Amino acid sequence: MRISVVICVYTEERWDDILAAVDSVRTQSLPAQETLLVVDHNTRLLRRLKDHYGNGDDGSDADVGAEADADAGAGQRVRVVANVGPRGLSSGRNTGIAVSCGEVIAFLDDDAVAERDWLRHFATAYADPRVLAVGGRTVPVWASRRRPVWFPEEFDWVVGCSYRGLPPGRVRVRNVLGGNASFRREAFDAAGGFASGIGRDGDKRPLGCEETELCIRLARARPDALLLIDDRAVIHHKVPAARERFGYFRSRTYAEGLSKALVTRSVGAQAGLETERRYTTRVLPAGIARGLRDALLGHAGGAGRAAAIVAGVAAAAGGYLVGAARARRGGPRFTVAAVPDLSAPDPSAPSAHARADDGPARSRHESTHESRHESTSRREGAA
Repeated sequence: MRISVVICVYTEERWDDILAAVDSVRTQSLPAQETLLVVDHNTRLLRRLKDHYGNGDDGSDADVGAEADADAGAGQRVRVVANVGPRGLSSGRNTGIAVSCGEVIAFLDDDAVAERDWLRHFATAYADPRVLAVGGRTVPVWASRRRPVWFPEEFDWVVGCSYRGLPPGRVRVRNVLGGNASFRREAFDAAGGFASGIGRDGDKRPLGCEETELCIRLARARPDALLLIDDRAVIHHKVPAARERFGYFRSRTYAEGLSKALVTRSVGAQAGLETERRYTTRVLPAGIARGLRDALLGHAGGAGRAAAIVAGVAAAAGGYLVGAARARRGGPRFTVAAVPDLSAPDPSAPSAHARADDGPARSRHESTHESRHESTSRREGAA
């Protein structure tokens, strides 16, 4: 099975992390077909990565899909490409999908490293043709070298990691988690690409749920599809010191509520909150009980974890209520774009590819999901 790995990058501050992520792909027991580094509107980083991986910019107009290490063997090929859509993680992923050549596209965060059998476990799951998406387990690597005593495992999703309450083994799920996920190419043919206006966009509020919305949309387009998580497909994700603080915890849970309101307004509360109901009625009460028990036993952090769970629920609920009210007033909306067509252009025609310092290219077709479940076609403006 040919697997393309997409790593979306945006800042030189993560230079060493980016190189480590690529190295972890290059040493997989099942070699990747290619590794794609999608640079999000950062000309300097784009050129630096092309220099590093062998396709440096000599001043000419570089094709967005220009290939690095053309003679490298399986698992060693790296391509550095520019995000041709609006600024943000979703458009970067859509660009990666468009220029990739694998049957399966796997996504790895730019500050994470994959264990050696990561892709092998993904490939094994795809032996069943009904499987259209497979996620894995993401383990936090704390900047302080240990988990903050107050930070509950039930909220590890706040820092982009797998959380207590996910079922063990290889199991069917509603949605995979975006930083450690893979999709069969036909999933995007059936459902379209990642939505813009939900997930991360540079340094703006830490929103999320773009992979949740995509998976719900995929399940509706293909009711026979299987979406799985295999906890043997492991990556290790860095958690910077700033995200170990309660202020980030609170802002991230609030932002999740905002995102969830936007998604449920489009797909309905039944689908949009199906997994969250079990989480809030079973997983979180058990977490509070454990924290209080630990506090009674004199264990450090027990009371703090119980309080953090309550605070996280309150912040997420507040974000959800605010997001729902805004949606009813016709405020926020998100855009589901078709994966851009980056097939080889006519050499005599002007390039259809955008350079990193040009304005974002527009996909051919896209639909806008508004708070009344309406879909309209429109051109997407520059970020």
